[in-house]
Amino acid sequence: MKLHELRDNPGASKKRTRVGRGPGSGKGKMGGRGIKGQKSRSGVSINGYEGGQMPLYQRLPKRGFNKPNRKEYAVVNLGLIQKFIDAGKLDAGSITEDSLVASGLVRRKLDGVRVLAKGEITAKATIAVTGASKAAVEAVAKAGGTLTAANAAAAE
Repeated sequence: MKLHELRDNPGASKKRTRVGRGPGSGKGKMGGRGIKGQKSRSGVSINGYEGGQMPLYQRLPKRGFNKPNRKEYAVVNLGLIQKFIDAGKLDAGSITEDSLVASGLVRRKLDGVRVLAKGEITAKATIAVTGASKAAVEAVAKAGGTLTAANAAAAE
């Protein structure tokens, strides 16, 4: 077998149907869309339209509320902080939000950084962030370090 003899298996590729290209093609004139009407025209989307009946998405009640000025925190887990300390990317002596961004652990601070207790921390670290979960504060204290959360609301 040579390179120029390579072929697809029969039926592996199928030519696309070109519609509206004359009566001899079998898909000429209307191009398989039938006669007149909204569906035969181009650029028409009738999703959710139920023929004058109130659509389902409008019959169902509205639920919930999205607070427009809600706080969005960058979340960091203790296990990742430990991993970065072990890799030498973070200094356990003083970990701040800026140092977390500089090390690449957090992409951006948003409204602050919040530390959660997933994973284990063994290093004696001093961490100063906007918020932290109670379990995270306890885990850092158990390892011999301190975790201070500037925002009391974020600590709960």
